[in-house]
This record gives sequence, C-alpha cells and structure tokens, in this order.
Amino acid sequence: MSKRHSTKYKIDRRLGVNLWGRAKSPFESRPSRPGQHGTRRHKLSDYGVQLMSKQKLKGYYGNISEKAFRRYFKEADRRKGDTSENLIGILECRLDAIVYRMNFVPTVFASRQFVNHGHVLVNGKRVNIPSYMVRVGDVVEVRERSKQIPMVLESLKSGERTIPGYIAMEHEYKGKFTFIPKLADVPYPVQMEPNLVVEFYSR
Repeated sequence: MSKRHSTKYKIDRRLGVNLWGRAKSPFESRPSRPGQHGTRRHKLSDYGVQLMSKQKLKGYYGNISEKAFRRYFKEADRRKGDTSENLIGILECRLDAIVYRMNFVPTVFASRQFVNHGHVLVNGKRVNIPSYMVRVGDVVEVRERSKQIPMVLESLKSGERTIPGYIAMEHEYKGKFTFIPKLADVPYPVQMEPNLVVEFYSR
C-alpha cells in the first residue's frame, strides 16, 4: 500500500485545498497545514506557485511519482498542440483515472488498488496496471465477480461525482472512453493550472 494512501488528506491540508472535493476531507475543519500546531501560509514566489500547481495536479491523480509525472510532461511536450492540454489528456487516459471517473470506486487511491487487484476489464481482458493508457473507443468494466464488492456498491450509490462527457456508460458497471478531454472537460473540484506546470518544467 502506498504511504500516500494512509495520509492522503494531509495532501489537502498541505496544498491548502479540498483536492478531491470530498465532504469528509479534514481540510474543511482544519485548513491549517499538517503538523502538531500547524503553520502559517506565506505568500509564494513565482517558483512556489508553479511548484504548488505541479504538486496539486500530481497529487490529484493519486500522487503520481515525480519520475512518471515528468515522463508524462515530456510526452505532452513532444505531441503537437498545447502542451498543457496534452498533459491533461494523458493523465485522463490512465486506467485508474478512468475507473475513478466511472464511479466504480470512491477515491483515486482506491482506484489504483482496485485495478492492481485485477477487478477491471478493458475490452474484455483483465488489466491490473493502473498506469495503463486507455485509448479512445476502449470499453472499461468491472469484472462480474467483483460487482458485489461493498466499496463498489457504495460508490455507485453515493452520487458524489458526476460522470464526465468523455465517458459513455452502457450501464453502471461498464462504459466507453469516447474522446481525449481538454482541461475544460474535466470535472476537477478545484482549479487546476497545467500551464503553470509547463512553466515549472520549462525553467
């Protein structure tokens, strides 16, 4: 289990936002930074703002490792078009992100674990790699034997998140990835600034 899984809500307090928009986030009642007494928030430099934007985007997707995140940036920069939009598109193509968007699980951390444990099929074949890149037209679904997992049932009934327009659900356990989204298509609960992430890596 990732260390971040047990301390995920400290990420909220460290970054100063309710990153996943969850009602149970302790940031709502304890907006100070983590620590015994908390710490004051100071005005950030331009570098600090860029770094915070990177940490926020990286943290949202289950706190992706720096090595992997930098690799995604390089791929986004290599592709034609706007690098910041390309980066968002790449992140949203991750299988764990798609599973989270389909509401099969309550959190991105649970999504990573859910995929790791082999509960997800892509085009009818089991895939247990959270970073697997889903392609447009791919069908993602929960395995038949995994549909009665309490976490899945609870997440499907919660109504906590809406399913974005780039995913077409056939039924509650199965959906198709229809197009690679742009920043405006992604239902982030907080403002993301991938342009600042591009500035950070372009220094």
